[in-house]
Amino acid sequence: MNPEAVRFDERGLVPAVVQDADDATVLMVGWMDRAALDRTLATGEVHFWSRSRRRLWKKGETSGHVLHVVDVGVDCDADTLLVRARPEGPTCHTGSRSCFTTASPGVLAELWSTILDRKATSPDGSYTARLLDGGVDRVGRKVVEEATEVLLAAKDHVHGGPDRRIVEEAADLLYHLLVLLASRDVDLEEVLAELSRRRR
Repeated sequence: MNPEAVRFDERGLVPAVVQDADDATVLMVGWMDRAALDRTLATGEVHFWSRSRRRLWKKGETSGHVLHVVDVGVDCDADTLLVRARPEGPTCHTGSRSCFTTASPGVLAELWSTILDRKATSPDGSYTARLLDGGVDRVGRKVVEEATEVLLAAKDHVHGGPDRRIVEEAADLLYHLLVLLASRDVDLEEVLAELSRRRR
């Protein structure tokens, strides 16, 4: 694209919509000035202008979750950019793939935060804290147990069983798997980043 064709606003900025190049999912929206656009085009990694910090920054400069540029386009009015990119790990600071993700990944991030809090504070009466106190073996047994329940629910569904049971057992499995990750100090974001790499 020709940066000269872009119509920056009175602040010298233009909104940039970042879209996954593989499946068109909108990942985030940021702001670019001319320097950020030039750096993005020159390096092949998405850069923005931070309005709060008032400086140029590369997406993923601290987390490592960079956005690799496939192409950059401009809309019909030349005042909005569309950046098609391939993300290296989650795009959102919450650990979600997209900043526009619907409730489910947000709930997952909240659950992960709660589990980490229970690990740190070990409050009385907390099932999560009791699980963690039991160590990897105890949590691991629950993961195996819940995985078996998911399989049984799925097989039951084949024979006309209710969908709801699969949903409930899958939720139990996800929860216990997160507790297992926490017990081994494995960050959920690392798992999400690995999933992102594998989906290519």
